[in-house]
Amino acid sequence: MATHEREITGPVELCRPDGRLNRGAVGWSRTPLHRANLRGWGRTKRWEYWCVTTPTHLLALTVSDLDFLTLDTVYFLAWDGHGVLEDHERTALAPGLPGRRTAFPEGIAGSGGPHGGDLAVGPERPGRRRVRISIGHEPGGTRLRARALTADLRPLEVDLLVALPEGHETLSVVVPWDAGRFQYTSKHTARPATGTVRLGDRTYDFGDDSWGVLDHGRGRWPRSLGWNWGAASGRTDGHTVGLQFGGQWTVGTGSTENALCVDGRLTKIGSELDWHYDPATPLAPWRITTPDSDQVDLAFVPFHDRRTRTEAGLVANRTDQCFGHYRGTIRTDDGLRVAVDGLLGWAEDVRMRW
Repeated sequence: MATHEREITGPVELCRPDGRLNRGAVGWSRTPLHRANLRGWGRTKRWEYWCVTTPTHLLALTVSDLDFLTLDTVYFLAWDGHGVLEDHERTALAPGLPGRRTAFPEGIAGSGGPHGGDLAVGPERPGRRRVRISIGHEPGGTRLRARALTADLRPLEVDLLVALPEGHETLSVVVPWDAGRFQYTSKHTARPATGTVRLGDRTYDFGDDSWGVLDHGRGRWPRSLGWNWGAASGRTDGHTVGLQFGGQWTVGTGSTENALCVDGRLTKIGSELDWHYDPATPLAPWRITTPDSDQVDLAFVPFHDRRTRTEAGLVANRTDQCFGHYRGTIRTDDGLRVAVDGLLGWAEDVRMRW
């Protein structure tokens, strides 16, 4: 079922010269085409979020500038059939002062596009309250490097390469609340990854079944909002599959961030998804479906909740990012039905004031 949304096929600027939304930028594309020429201060948000998964461990990096605050995080999780073995998160916070802002490119950090560029934050040798993260472009992909000290003072060192195969399609979309509040997001799934994460004296390999997911965001946000985000990548039913689902924040805008990527080809889903879960018990099973078709019919069974509760002045955050496995079926626009069986990913419920 084709989406009603407009497909963008050529370069476009996100904003008009006065900083308001360029209506010609509203739509979606199969490759990043938007230049995020944001201006103004106070409600502008910029971030790069990467999560690289394997069947037994994952690594997530966040570099973000919320105007009045910069927030950079390194997160590592490892598990086996009996439960979680390692769970480490280190975050560096700093006021967003003039001259100390994070120098985000107008395109995707670590990409080779015309508005891309490398990005690095934090000292080379970070202490307890700092992290080092670098996102750089290399032929064929994006290099992710990071350093941090865990709470028990073990060094955590990251060196991963997330490939972008030739012709691999990704989802970019502009979500317009109004002319002054809007978000451009580029979501990449099922990008193969290689490399290592070293935690203390142990090295965790990222090899044949390792996958990178990117959430690239640039926009001007309302003061408070809630959202769902679900994503997963891997091989299932003889196909390489990426799932990209969103909810709540796009309702009423005419845009969604819902898509399937099967063997590198994107299927855009224009309808809002139905999310069935209990926010009070996020580790209970979830269900995500398309309301008007059988295009998405998935159960999500979590095994771990990355739980955040923050009340810090201007910022309030309630996040349950649950990691687990997807099972069910999906269907592409050309009618291919794929059985999803144990695809590793996450589903999250967020309430944010920022």
